[in-house]
Amino acid sequence: MIPLTISMTERDNVAIVANDGGLPAGTKLPSGLTLLEHVPQGHKVALVDLPNNSPVIRYGIPIGYADQDIAAGSWVSEHVLKMPDARELDNLPIATVKPASMPPLEGYTFDGYRNADGSVGTRNILAITTTVQCVSGVVDYAVQRIKNELLPKYPNVDDVIGIEHTYGCGVAIDADGADIPIRTLRNISLNPNFGGEVMVVSLGCEKLQPQRLLPPGSIPINSNKESEKLDVVCLQDEAHVGFMSMIDSIMKNADEHLKRLNARKRETVPASELVVGVQCGGSDAFSGVTANPAVGFCTDLLVRAGASVMFSEVTEVRDGIDQLTSRATTPEVAQAMIDEMAWYDAYLKRGKVDRSANTTPGNKKGGLSNIVEKAMGSIIKSGTSPISGVLSPGNKLKQKGLIFAATPASDFICGTLQLAAGMNLHVFTTGRGTPYGLAAVPVIKVATRTDLAKRWNDLMDINAGKIADGTATIEDIGWEMFHMMLDVASGRKKTFAEQWKLHNAISLFNPAPVT
Repeated sequence: MIPLTISMTERDNVAIVANDGGLPAGTKLPSGLTLLEHVPQGHKVALVDLPNNSPVIRYGIPIGYADQDIAAGSWVSEHVLKMPDARELDNLPIATVKPASMPPLEGYTFDGYRNADGSVGTRNILAITTTVQCVSGVVDYAVQRIKNELLPKYPNVDDVIGIEHTYGCGVAIDADGADIPIRTLRNISLNPNFGGEVMVVSLGCEKLQPQRLLPPGSIPINSNKESEKLDVVCLQDEAHVGFMSMIDSIMKNADEHLKRLNARKRETVPASELVVGVQCGGSDAFSGVTANPAVGFCTDLLVRAGASVMFSEVTEVRDGIDQLTSRATTPEVAQAMIDEMAWYDAYLKRGKVDRSANTTPGNKKGGLSNIVEKAMGSIIKSGTSPISGVLSPGNKLKQKGLIFAATPASDFICGTLQLAAGMNLHVFTTGRGTPYGLAAVPVIKVATRTDLAKRWNDLMDINAGKIADGTATIEDIGWEMFHMMLDVASGRKKTFAEQWKLHNAISLFNPAPVT
């Protein structure tokens, strides 16, 4: 077995072990360094002697400081590292990086569903919005009936889903922060993949009344509809006598929406109509070496094609804030990023935690010692393009280019907020593995390691592990991803999550009190 280690820059004084199963003590590296102990796959080995308190450098920056003397050839685990303090949010470089202008990427298209408001869907789905968790069981029952009895009559409709959640009542609905879950749910209901067909199921007594969730003027008028009158089935209406009358009402209303959705046809649209959310979960040390750099390359391709790309996860980019503010197109964009970081710092402080609470046992088992190291690998998903906008949680995206969508790093909440922003395609990288999926948009899953791609061969859509194996380049995988996006967006190909109908429930971000 040939020992394989990976360094990210010439400045690095540690490297990660790439071999499956790691490398045993006594292994001699091509550099001549001998390992003093077993180093697991993805974990760091000291390339030089690291005295106590000296910086441990990966990605060309200190990801921590030695908590003891560490001899060259030793395993540098999280147990021998001290985490750096968070970067202050003042005296940051502001819009200082001016990347060389890249030529537009023209001629790429996909077949999508053009909506009356100008947005484009990659799928044609009937979504049933709920105002409160109390109705979730009823809606779930109705959705199954609709799928079995009505959907076969409408072959152009891809699916029927319930937008179910745990919000709506028992909450301080007028408190600071309560606007976040409300606008999130509102904007999810208007996602491009739902074709402007808004249907609501309400209980009747909840705090989040339908008119509050979707006030007049919030629903763009669909050219196929006579008006924008909100379509609501209220379960507490006196007309409903028994459970089945509720189900019959939901099915009757759903049938009208399905008829209109079924009349829609795919049409060829430019790649600029893609709204892509990128995210990582179950990350390991290879995330920042293989999958995320490939996503970053693809992000640059999408931006050159005129598309919109959102990267997110506040705590997973917080330690690279200077890298982000320097890439802002304007001082105003940089300040908006700083404001979002400051808001989240205060939010975590209220809970008596900080950014270090982010890393999971799986992250650490995969070689990520702390949030600083994790952040450096996460930011790479954003590529090299200028950052042209910032989106607060729950808001809808209204511009093209590379956007920082401020969200928690939780996979489920991040995906939910990117849905609200108008995402019509999702890319999700993973090193440890996760069956994550979304019902509303296709999710392309990217494995960081070949071992994971082989073991989960019917869950991972792209194997970025070939980069570490030396059988493909970052550019190769980036282009593979770009072409797969066009195929998936066109409906020519289904992701594994779609094939198996795997999806996670949406998870609303609610920083306000629960009563």
